Amino acid sequence: MKPFRFPLAPAAALLFALTPELSLAGSASQFDIRIPSLATEAQINGDLSDPVWQQASSTFLTFETRPAENAPATVQTQAWVYATDSTLYVAFKADDPNPGDVRAHLRPRDDIWGDDMVGIKLDTFNNARLAYQFFINPLGVQLDSIENELNKTESAAWDGIWQSAGQITDTGYQVEVAIPLSQLSFDDSPGDKTWGFELIRFHPRDAERRLSTHAISRQNSCQLCQLGVASGLATVNLGNGLQVTPSLVAKGHRVRGQAPGSEWQDEQDVDAGVDLRWALSPSSLLNATLNPDFSQVEADAGQLDVNSSFALFFDEKRSFFLDNKEYFDSQVSLLHTRNLVDPDYGVKFTHKSEAHTFAFLGANDSASHFLVPGNLGSSVATIDSESHNLAGRYLYTSSERLAVGAVITGKRSNDYHNLVVSADIKYQPTAQDTFIGQFASSDTQYPVDLYRDFCGSDDDCLPADSCNLNDCQLNEQVLRTHKEGALRGEMYRLGYKHATRDYYLKADYESVGEDFRADLGFIEKVDQRKAVLGGGYIWYPTDSWFNEVELGGDWDITQNQNGEKIEQELEGWLSAEGGWQSWVGGGWLTREKVGRRLDASSLAIDGNTTLFDETRFWAEASAHPLSWVGGGLAASWGDEVDLQNNRLGTSLRASGELELKLTDGLMIEASHAYYALDVDEGRLITANLTDVRINWQLNVESFIRFSGIYTHIRRDPGLYLYHTPDNLSKDLGTELLYGYKLNPLSVFYLGYADGMQADDHWPGLTRTEQSLFMKMSYAFIL
Repeated sequence: MKPFRFPLAPAAALLFALTPELSLAGSASQFDIRIPSLATEAQINGDLSDPVWQQASSTFLTFETRPAENAPATVQTQAWVYATDSTLYVAFKADDPNPGDVRAHLRPRDDIWGDDMVGIKLDTFNNARLAYQFFINPLGVQLDSIENELNKTESAAWDGIWQSAGQITDTGYQVEVAIPLSQLSFDDSPGDKTWGFELIRFHPRDAERRLSTHAISRQNSCQLCQLGVASGLATVNLGNGLQVTPSLVAKGHRVRGQAPGSEWQDEQDVDAGVDLRWALSPSSLLNATLNPDFSQVEADAGQLDVNSSFALFFDEKRSFFLDNKEYFDSQVSLLHTRNLVDPDYGVKFTHKSEAHTFAFLGANDSASHFLVPGNLGSSVATIDSESHNLAGRYLYTSSERLAVGAVITGKRSNDYHNLVVSADIKYQPTAQDTFIGQFASSDTQYPVDLYRDFCGSDDDCLPADSCNLNDCQLNEQVLRTHKEGALRGEMYRLGYKHATRDYYLKADYESVGEDFRADLGFIEKVDQRKAVLGGGYIWYPTDSWFNEVELGGDWDITQNQNGEKIEQELEGWLSAEGGWQSWVGGGWLTREKVGRRLDASSLAIDGNTTLFDETRFWAEASAHPLSWVGGGLAASWGDEVDLQNNRLGTSLRASGELELKLTDGLMIEASHAYYALDVDEGRLITANLTDVRINWQLNVESFIRFSGIYTHIRRDPGLYLYHTPDNLSKDLGTELLYGYKLNPLSVFYLGYADGMQADDHWPGLTRTEQSLFMKMSYAFIL
């Protein structure tokens, strides 16, 4: 195997030389509060009459940062802060001139956007890279998340164990919070700590107003660089820092075919497992799991998979993988843990100091699952043998201006392996300018017969294990997996963005080699080079229905590694935010795009594909005019390439969402997606997907939830040129779940789920799958 090379290293060395010594991100010039250390623990019940609050430090949220730009807050919010040696305590008193307008509902954890909220933002290393966020609505329902300045994301995937309570009063509402310090990573050196700090209130009425303890400049694109600071916490006692969560899962599952009289095949399973979370120190965390239940309690959102050649993406929802997930992030998605489907064990270690972050993940999987990428399509491959998987991440942050890191991932099974090594950099020489870069190299070995799984539906090649290459109905995945010896490839990404208060400019370039693979990540496109140029201008009207208007556009071109054009696009859009918490937008694009390959035995683009011209338009709108109702509509229409038949058609894509909060605890969420594709001869495809979720929150801890996802697709087989699909395809999946959730890890679930299908042979919906499941777990904090 040839050595990996990191061409970014000289540039990184130069930037180290140009960057000053380690500096703090949060600044006392923004906001400064001293956290007193007290011995008394507050009673977390939403009642602020506890005398200990009189000894706490007090402050006010005096600025409105959105939609007004650092204007005086329109409502008064007072906050108190103090700490014991093991817990951070915060209380809020949020006044409102019209207390009856306070928006508060009993909702599932992490699902309270749209309600009144107060919150705390903590950058515990004060280096503008990661920040914990804790939000609470007036009834005490929690939302926690991690803000990642490195890739400009906010993820609610992280779940901490902390206490909160709230109550609505005659003058507004008030909230109490207790955050165990054991849930946080921070530098535990003796003496005072200085953390990046902000207190926040969201006040949603005609607009969703964001209130803060300090002003935030729109001229600075770095949000975490603009925190204030909180000092104190000189003495910290986290105890053993050990959390053990045993679990018991029981499942009954049965499946059968669609044909009448098909016999049910039953399966029962009872499993015990245990998760361990050990805070070795405030800056080091060890997670381990043995025989975990990695099944999902909540169904994935429905997605229409029509006239598309690339694999669908699904978010991670499993707690073991979510804890400190952000420590593994880089500019490119090299780790997507949904590729680990059924592990028996896993271990994860993360450590963060003022300048250094380390992260390691190791787990097995009962099989090997990964994407086989291409430039015109991708597919999921499965090898029926146990795999061993690892991922490592290192990040050095000398200041809020510079971050340099490395990623390594590995996946190995019997006669298969994939290894990726990567280096990345982010540099912000000014508050408005950001440069990013990432380089990765991979080494991959596929089993010699993997290509057989993609041989298509040729009758001479069934079953797949009887195929040889001459028998195969060739396609891109066959050609990308039928290669002798190891595959070695590289990819790199470079980007620049200049963002001011009123306008932004961006440029990105990415090159992914033909043989590059990142099988633990989600890299679905290889053998391509893509360049993007774009920008936009933003207005902030005052005394108007709209408070923010954006005009933007971009141009991009995608080629394969031989320089052959795959796609070229020019796009423009106009959007605005305004009253009723509304957002409206519309745009236009024109692009050249290739269809399917004419000769499937060749990966060439020029002379082997047809280049089509598409013109499309889109429009979207959403609003939350009242506390109990909100929703949105979206549509796009115009030319679209019929990928199955290599011709230009016209399509309409439309979707709608409706959210009804019928009572404090009862909520209905419904969405519908519609797709129609027409060709010269008539309607080729009509597809509908309806997703309905009903949640009855009995109290903060317990709920009953129903979900149903129905897909109905009709095709005209007579209009297909290369194969004859079914005319009808229907799927219905339902789930009924009772849950009691004391905290994210101490839970009881009891649920029933089933699935029904229909096609041309059996057009009536037939139940083909049923499941009954129960899960219990409890987190012991030792």
